[in-house]
Amino acid sequence: MNAARHLTSLACGFGLALLFAPSLIGFQQRGGAQAPAQAVVDKDHLRMNPEDGLKSMPVFGAQNAPGFYVLRNRFGPGQTSRPHYHDHDRWVTVIKGTWWTDEGDVFRPDKMIPIKEGGVMYHPAGFHHYDGAKDEEVIVQIMGMGPVTTVQTEVDANGKPVTQPQRP
Repeated sequence: MNAARHLTSLACGFGLALLFAPSLIGFQQRGGAQAPAQAVVDKDHLRMNPEDGLKSMPVFGAQNAPGFYVLRNRFGPGQTSRPHYHDHDRWVTVIKGTWWTDEGDVFRPDKMIPIKEGGVMYHPAGFHHYDGAKDEEVIVQIMGMGPVTTVQTEVDANGKPVTQPQRP
């Protein structure tokens, strides 16, 4: 019985090592690549309180580096993304508030549907969508494998590309 427990422990440890090995590789800076932002939770900082995540910040890993990442993103009231897709799968959990989302390339905020606090949404690679907050602050946690690229896809009702004004 002791040998079986020992083998089970070894197998679990090996499985965790395989799961997180790509993340550890992602922490190495690549030549010419921009260094990822410092994660809030890592080998030196094992805990994070909700008040630590009241802005967009990496929790673990980095979405612009190889490996697993966790990102905490804050949407202020009335702040939404515009139609886009990502080239890798992502999972989004609503931490605070009601997050609103819709799919497609035409931005229709009146058609967005709510995902309540504690809800989860899966964004498969290539899924055209947009999301954000309506009348309250919303905090979501996004997880996936990096590096991930976001591609803007917005078109108007006639199918013509919509260009967003550049922010100063």
